[in-house]
Amino acid sequence: MTALRRLCSSAAGLFGLIVVALILVTALVSLFWTPFDPRATDVTSRWLPPDWPHLLGTDLTGRDILSLLMAGARTTVLVSAGAGLVATLIGIALGALGALTARWVRETIAVFVDILIAFPVLIIAMLISTVQGGSLWVVVWAVGIGFGVNVARVTRPELRRVQHSDFVVAGRASGLTPAQNLVQHLLPNVAPVFIVQLSWAMATAVLAEAGLSYLGFGASVVDPSWGILLADLQRYIQVRPLSVVWPGLTITVTVLAFNLLGDALRDATDPTLRTGKRSARQGRRGPAPLPEVTA
Repeated sequence: MTALRRLCSSAAGLFGLIVVALILVTALVSLFWTPFDPRATDVTSRWLPPDWPHLLGTDLTGRDILSLLMAGARTTVLVSAGAGLVATLIGIALGALGALTARWVRETIAVFVDILIAFPVLIIAMLISTVQGGSLWVVVWAVGIGFGVNVARVTRPELRRVQHSDFVVAGRASGLTPAQNLVQHLLPNVAPVFIVQLSWAMATAVLAEAGLSYLGFGASVVDPSWGILLADLQRYIQVRPLSVVWPGLTITVTVLAFNLLGDALRDATDPTLRTGKRSARQGRRGPAPLPEVTA
């Protein structure tokens, strides 16, 4: 059974895969079409309830909420993918340096990682936004650096454990360079742990963008964003409580989907987990019967 089929056999993994795929498709479609112009206002259509053609209703200025959510998906995909890429590059670089180099380099990297982990990601993003101004790229770099350090901290001991395995030693003896050994042997064996950290980074990027945009430190007001939409609608929660549900529910489901998909991918790609499950099933069935011995 392939990794994809194992992933789809899990209800949580299938849910995460469908939601993430739906967000990607929505972001792509919104580049060419939305039910209404997300930036167009219409004072004659203020606070319309969910109905045709405004399936999720409208806001204070008459903008279609469904169109705003579709356009905001582009921001979510951009931030989560960008933060995931930055976290990947930083995590692999620091993890490899902290595991495969000289002792003094490893100890320096370990101290450096411990210092950076002490600073919360959102605080770093807010400080950078104060200096550079609110920007999606601030969120991307802040979350990417913050979780890149976490990825490095998790992958470093895993790389140290795997580097003395027989297949790694054999690859080194066959003439592979350290970089080739890292790509061909070391990274594939720490991939399950890495995938979980990466899914957390992407989920945190979605939350960070929404939270920082809500506070005015993330996307600019001209950029479509779920966080900005939530901040705009939250002011009128007393009179229009249903309108706040849509962006809040969208953010919650998206973060949940990223986390569930990461856990399911780990289970689908980790051979030790599959071996453990197989052994557990065999244990429940009991030991195999001994062969009969005839005289």
